[in-house]
Amino acid sequence: MAGKFNGATMYIEQGYRGDIGLWKFFVIPTLFIGWIALNAVLMYMSPMDTTTVMENLIDQYGSSLLLILLLVPFAAGLFLIFLWTYLVHPQPLTALTTSRKKVDWSRVFFAFCLWGGITIVFTAVEIFSSPDNYVFNFDWNKFLILAAIAVVLIPLQTSFEEYLFRAHLMQGLGLLAKNRWVPLVVTSVLFGAMHIANPEVEKLGYGIMVYYIGTGFFLGIITLMDEGLELALGFHAANNLITALLVTADWTAFQTDSIFRDVSNPTLGWDVLIPVVIVFPILLFVFSKKYGWTAWKERLTGKVLTREQFVALQDENSSSVQA
Repeated sequence: MAGKFNGATMYIEQGYRGDIGLWKFFVIPTLFIGWIALNAVLMYMSPMDTTTVMENLIDQYGSSLLLILLLVPFAAGLFLIFLWTYLVHPQPLTALTTSRKKVDWSRVFFAFCLWGGITIVFTAVEIFSSPDNYVFNFDWNKFLILAAIAVVLIPLQTSFEEYLFRAHLMQGLGLLAKNRWVPLVVTSVLFGAMHIANPEVEKLGYGIMVYYIGTGFFLGIITLMDEGLELALGFHAANNLITALLVTADWTAFQTDSIFRDVSNPTLGWDVLIPVVIVFPILLFVFSKKYGWTAWKERLTGKVLTREQFVALQDENSSSVQA
């Protein structure tokens, strides 16, 4: 079985479930990418840098209300994808999420707890090793408000990005290109490019894009290897939620009433490569052992079945079950 796996359980081919029209996969991603590009152009043309803009917005709205205003469009985008998938394709939402018969929530929670725990440990080590770089920022009342907002809206924001890139767009590109490597590369690069207008990029330089694009590849790999979005959903939610609750800084996309505030003068160093070249490969190893991943080359670069081949496999499997 090392070189083969059941085509009926392939994730990209789940895009065949519904009234196929490849154009349907690209409307929402095109609109979103256009919106991101417009924001990037406006920020580039603005006489104020991103940090100053964020400071002015916080002064005007307060950090909690501003966080809501930043996250609500992503939450709305998630429900737009769900409605589009259900009404326009129409494709079952389960098929947009996974190749399994139902969403495996244990995978979501495992990835969330694993990466959330690692993030907490890494953050604690960094704070204790460089205490002068952090200020204890904890205010119980403000933190409760932040936690309520973050727990509700941040998973919706991260899920939108996952369903847009690793589900909707990956399935569409895979069916169009008839292979797996094109959607893996394109969605990973676009996911990284989406962050180009973040204040972190302005502060640290374009070298930080190695981390964003590398994260995109990691999320794409675990989606294709696991034939579903569950691990990526859990990882991404933990990454943004735990970070927003633990540490904030004046130069980050999310400026919150977190427990600690980073007051250091950030510089881009080799540490940006540590997650990409060390931590993510270790996580891939852990996931592969837990979930028995095989056929890496075929799952990441192999061919995508035609609609006819996929339907034939479905019929074959149904006949086998009935027999």
